[in-house]
Amino acid sequence: MVTAMGDAVGDATGPTATERAAGCSDPVRAWAERGDMRTLAGHDVFVVDVASADPASDREALLLLHGFPTSSFDYAGVIDALAVDRRVVTADFVGFGLSDKPDRHYTMALQADVVVELTAALGIDRLALLSHDMGDTVGGELLARHSEGGWPVEITRRVVTNGSIYIDLAQLTDGQQFLLALPDEVLADGLGPDATALAASLVATLSPATSLTVADLVAHGELVAALGGAGVLPRTIRYIEERRANERRFTGAIESHPSPLAVVWGVDDPIAVPAMVDALRAARPNAAVTLLHQVGHYPVLEDRERWLDAVRAGLAG
Repeated sequence: MVTAMGDAVGDATGPTATERAAGCSDPVRAWAERGDMRTLAGHDVFVVDVASADPASDREALLLLHGFPTSSFDYAGVIDALAVDRRVVTADFVGFGLSDKPDRHYTMALQADVVVELTAALGIDRLALLSHDMGDTVGGELLARHSEGGWPVEITRRVVTNGSIYIDLAQLTDGQQFLLALPDEVLADGLGPDATALAASLVATLSPATSLTVADLVAHGELVAALGGAGVLPRTIRYIEERRANERRFTGAIESHPSPLAVVWGVDDPIAVPAMVDALRAARPNAAVTLLHQVGHYPVLEDRERWLDAVRAGLAG
């Protein structure tokens, strides 16, 4: 199979998704069984492609982009609800989840290449785009490419959720600042955080009103740590530096792309604070904004039903 970029794309030749999830908890293994591995942008990437439950539906596909440091597993609890009337596709970015986690410099261009090749490989030429956290920045790069003619799809509408799209407003956590202070290189074996510590760092980004505990998020921590992922965190977090250097390209595209824009935001987010919504609304007055109170950085995990209602409204226009 050949993409519009001219690179060969096909089934991965390395370990299967199920093999990569060996030793993880039941929820992670179940998620691995829902997807497969594809070779994209020169790396084996975990992809979940869910067909519409309504075979008569002609709605555009929905592409889900996850954030840092988690994975497409963020959407495991909502993907079937979203696929009631449309095809839904998501993937783990390179360096995340069950995808390859090579020792390399990570860029938004790499992650955007993955998405461009994926949509071509799956024959998707019309889609809606939903993004979170780092995925907002990958989405910005994709929107910039689309405006430049470098991504040959029709983008019908977009939903942006909590992410530090205005990096000067971001309140980075102590953990993020610690990782950014490290050299851009893989940690020595055994020095990275384990799944429980990673889950605790995720809980710290949630609303004080949340009922979620570290135990509830350990599976997410497992996917961060899987395949040596804890060791590459000082490399994958460099997206923050890239976001700062190229904010006008990424956020500028989020602001200016002509497709309709909806914003769904947890207002208790301690990192991507609500002031970012104010800034985006000022730049894009016609954006539809839904604020989710008593919800923090991971609305899709903290209040699934309110998140789904808001996203469905954003996708409906």
